Amino acid sequence: MTERNVEMVVISDVHLGTYGCHAVELLQYLRSIRPKVLVLNGDIIDIWQFSKRYWPDAHMQVIRKIMKFITEDVQVFYLTGNHDEMLRKFADLKLDSFQLKNKLVLNIGQEKVWLFHGDVFDVTMQHSKWLAKLGAFGYDSLILLNSFVNWLLKMAGRPKMSFSRKIKSSVKSAVKFMSDFEATAASIAIENGYDYVICGHIHHPEIRKVKTESGSITYLNSGDWVESLSALEYDEGKWNLYYYKPEHFASEKMAAVIHA
Repeated sequence: MTERNVEMVVISDVHLGTYGCHAVELLQYLRSIRPKVLVLNGDIIDIWQFSKRYWPDAHMQVIRKIMKFITEDVQVFYLTGNHDEMLRKFADLKLDSFQLKNKLVLNIGQEKVWLFHGDVFDVTMQHSKWLAKLGAFGYDSLILLNSFVNWLLKMAGRPKMSFSRKIKSSVKSAVKFMSDFEATAASIAIENGYDYVICGHIHHPEIRKVKTESGSITYLNSGDWVESLSALEYDEGKWNLYYYKPEHFASEKMAAVIHA
């Protein structure tokens, strides 16, 4: 497979170790790119729900591919999230081209980019972690049910559907939470003089300009590899959202489909 050269790639919310993780698809994507910088923006390994009983080979191969990037001198930053928060005690660990951090500021040209997972803005995480963990278990169960329903739909020749995405888009509290999350991240970034703020956590891929009384900033979210199967790519001075599609990998002559 021909590798695409990309200056920077940001992925988040992979949730390795859970049934909802699309590790095979992520592995295909990682094998198709040659980034100079790879940012793993939290919840890559789901330590909350990790079980020895479920760790497929594809999940291990994703880890191996990331390690291979490191041996090839690709700069890899692992930013901790809430599902892999146990790693926060090792923050600022550095081994060759690998760094473990809680947040990251990068200078890209004349612009400052602020990257962090985003769970610090989640009130449930701050005050009721047990409730957040219960919600994570329920979400994984919903994904399992969704997979079974989609299998039935496929057998019937009907298009797939996403339960959780429908819930997020229809329940007012979920819509408000995502909107508040984005607005809070943007406001704090503007106050600190950043040009871009990049988050994960809410599983909602996005690139949009946010304006406040204090100024404006570009807010980006890399989405996830449970439902959206998305990544942020920076190349030739521009940020784009990449969405995985099976047809991208139908042959070695893969043409990348970029959604701006």
